[in-house]
Amino acid sequence: MNNRNVRRCVSGLRDGAAAKARAASLARLLRSACFFISITAPAASFAHLGAQQVTTLAPPASIAQSAGAESSDVSVLPEAAEYPDAIPVPQDKGELVNLEYDTLKQQGNVDTLDGHVTITYRDHTLHADHIEYDNDTGDATLTGHVVVDGGENSEHIEASHGTFNMRTETGRFYDVTGSVGLKRPPKVGPEPAARRGVYANSNPFLFTGKILVKTGPRGYEIYQGTFTSCQLPHPDWLLSADKINADGTKAHAGNSIFHLMGLPLLWLPYVTHPVDASDRQSGILIPDIGFNSASKGDTIGEQIYWAINRSTDLTVGTIYYSARGWERTAAFRYRGLGQDFAKANYSALQDRGYTPSGGTYINQSGTDALFSGRKDLIPVDESAMGDAAAEQQGQARMVADVEYLSSYPYREAFSSSFNQAVSSDVVSTIYGIREWDGMAASLEGDRYQGEKRIATTVPLQTEEQVRIFHAPSLEFTTTDHALGTTGLEWNVDSSVTALKRTQPGFATGGMVERLDVHPELIYPLHFDGWNLQPSVAGRETFYSRSRLPTVPGVAGPPVESLAPLNRADLEVELDLRPPVLERTFDSGFLRRLLRQDVKHTIEPELTYRYVTGIDNFPDILRFDVVDVASNTNEVEYGVTQRLFLRRTGNQPCSPAGAAADATEILGSAGKQEDAIEAPGEAAGRTEDGQPVCGNREWISWRVAQKYFFDSHFGGAVEGTGPRGILDTTLNFSGISFLTGPRDLSPLISRLRVRTSEKTDFEWDFDYDPIAGKFTANNVYGDVHWGDPTDQSRKYFSAGFGFARLNAPARSYVEGVLSSVANFSQMRVLAGYGKPTRPGFSAAASAGIDLDLGTVQYGAIQTSYNWNCCGVSVEYRKYELGTARNDNGYKFNFTLANIGSAGNLRHAEQVF
Repeated sequence: MNNRNVRRCVSGLRDGAAAKARAASLARLLRSACFFISITAPAASFAHLGAQQVTTLAPPASIAQSAGAESSDVSVLPEAAEYPDAIPVPQDKGELVNLEYDTLKQQGNVDTLDGHVTITYRDHTLHADHIEYDNDTGDATLTGHVVVDGGENSEHIEASHGTFNMRTETGRFYDVTGSVGLKRPPKVGPEPAARRGVYANSNPFLFTGKILVKTGPRGYEIYQGTFTSCQLPHPDWLLSADKINADGTKAHAGNSIFHLMGLPLLWLPYVTHPVDASDRQSGILIPDIGFNSASKGDTIGEQIYWAINRSTDLTVGTIYYSARGWERTAAFRYRGLGQDFAKANYSALQDRGYTPSGGTYINQSGTDALFSGRKDLIPVDESAMGDAAAEQQGQARMVADVEYLSSYPYREAFSSSFNQAVSSDVVSTIYGIREWDGMAASLEGDRYQGEKRIATTVPLQTEEQVRIFHAPSLEFTTTDHALGTTGLEWNVDSSVTALKRTQPGFATGGMVERLDVHPELIYPLHFDGWNLQPSVAGRETFYSRSRLPTVPGVAGPPVESLAPLNRADLEVELDLRPPVLERTFDSGFLRRLLRQDVKHTIEPELTYRYVTGIDNFPDILRFDVVDVASNTNEVEYGVTQRLFLRRTGNQPCSPAGAAADATEILGSAGKQEDAIEAPGEAAGRTEDGQPVCGNREWISWRVAQKYFFDSHFGGAVEGTGPRGILDTTLNFSGISFLTGPRDLSPLISRLRVRTSEKTDFEWDFDYDPIAGKFTANNVYGDVHWGDPTDQSRKYFSAGFGFARLNAPARSYVEGVLSSVANFSQMRVLAGYGKPTRPGFSAAASAGIDLDLGTVQYGAIQTSYNWNCCGVSVEYRKYELGTARNDNGYKFNFTLANIGSAGNLRHAEQVF
């Protein structure tokens, strides 16, 4: 931002003051009303305000007059003796002073300079029409179009006249406008383009005043002045006061008046404002006010923010629901060196409960506490030591992701996030890991809590939960390593774990110990474009306890046995990848139609897997994926087809004025084999050095299926009944389909179409040929226009999703009935603009249950932003059966560098 722009910015403050003077009569009436409201409503505080004593006295008349005063006549001010002189601080002498001028007159040690005078000393530059400079003391008297730039605060001061000591950086200026935080690069080339100023932050500190006393390198006293953070000719808001004190971090004033859109709106007994945006301040946040449905009532909340230090802060508050009670909230954040961090969130509500019309009493009290953090014990600096040395040294870290939830109905009823409200799982994990040279050793503890059925009163049903603990688990794993010069590769996956499981009707008697060792040998083979990877592995697993076999055809919880159990297997696998078939269409109909070169690839795949030795599958207790390994004799076959596009030679990589991105130059994922080579092209450039457009993946489609030679999986699947889960089927589809012996899996299809960087479409389905139906069918789409980072261009976005699940039978988890596995749902989203862009923006989203014909979740949000303030309004609706059926309105009013009033949080926005 150059001097001319800064002058326009700060002169806008004068224009605003003139406008207030022209509307003086209206302002007096509004000021009286606003004073009465603001004095009797101390709760309307700002983010930078601390708790202060409330007074019923109106401010002196001089304060109100100062807001509209515009005259530069110093006679309207109190005697000059009331304003303290700057106190010089001794500095070193003899440093170089650079003088630029039209005419010079010297008298002793005093230089009198006239006509476009510029004095440069250290990091300060002074401009004026007339300057008298004392070479001995460093004092300068400036007259006419005074401009001072530089200093520790990157200050910019404009004044009619003033005095300044170059060595002590103290002085006095009159009729001042200025800013703090304007940084300039070194002078290179002609002015002004080469030294255009740039604000150090997006919300600088701008001020005006009748008199500015500079008390030191970072200290200011501003008399009868104003300050704001709007970088605009006409600021949306400003604060005025008789005296403003400022240092390098913050400004503070007493008996100040807050002006919004040119009108005095609020009298504040004491106010602070950050000068350095990186310096956070503790204080009372703006109250939350909301309107909800009758089930919760209206809400009002308040929070206190504590900036503990530059890396840590804490926010504590409460929200009152008029129909339900008080909710306590807290949030802690810490950011350390590298990737170290810690954050925690807490919320709790003691619900008074409510009785819906014609229903029974419902109480949804609960507590939800979350903590996540990471601490690197041996960080790695790859830039200093190189990738190979960094991999050999490795790293060590401790990670925690822990959640405590006392009640699922509490989260379902009061969570502002739909995804969290409908989530039925709580997973907590703590681990420490040491990685080196492709190996990893870790000590872990985790807890899984899954809600399979929520307790309700209508109809009467009890809660059913499954809890699984790993406490602790010691694991050692490796990547593939070469075995000498044999051509063989080896890896190992092993663990020692203490396990516990509880569920309705069953609980393990204490901790169950498990030792699992799984080594593997691989011998990769490559010949004439063919790739074959045979491997052989063994697995040995020891359990300190087992389970009694279930009665065929009878579903129910397991029965624990004190007898230990040993499981061993032998695994053989052959992974075959034939050569990729490809063809490039660089002429003919396709090229004329698409105006681009087209490359079509076909990638077949074939995998045979044989596992034997697990003849005691029904006797194994279930805790995780290790326990669902079974015998199998199967073959998996599939094919992946891809279509790549590349612009022809007469088309640029990107529109005029835009640079080619990495995908265009390097091709899909930057892989060499994806490049469509042309004569003269090497390393992504033509002979004349211009970038060569690489491939962009247009369509990818994978189809695969499994055939099971052993339809009973070594006795793991006998008879018909609820769906079973085995390792071999879980890794293939993700949708369990084993209701009995079968030799053919569903056919899976994964189709993705990406016509451009702005459009994405995907269709995934599982088709079961035995049942003759789609067990899963999901369609996703996303499209957007414009650049969300470009404030001058319009931005549109839209998305939709359709999900259909039709599992072959209702699902049981060891005798516990889980949620319904037959539903159809749809999600839609559309938006215009962004809430951070100037002007109008709007967005809407909805989640629809197509089977019931109800809107599970819906939200509509609109916002409008002026120069440096904005307002957002949202309507939100939840309909989650008997657990939650409410709607509410949320709003947010934001002032740049001040704070936000309202209850619409950033994480809850639709955009």
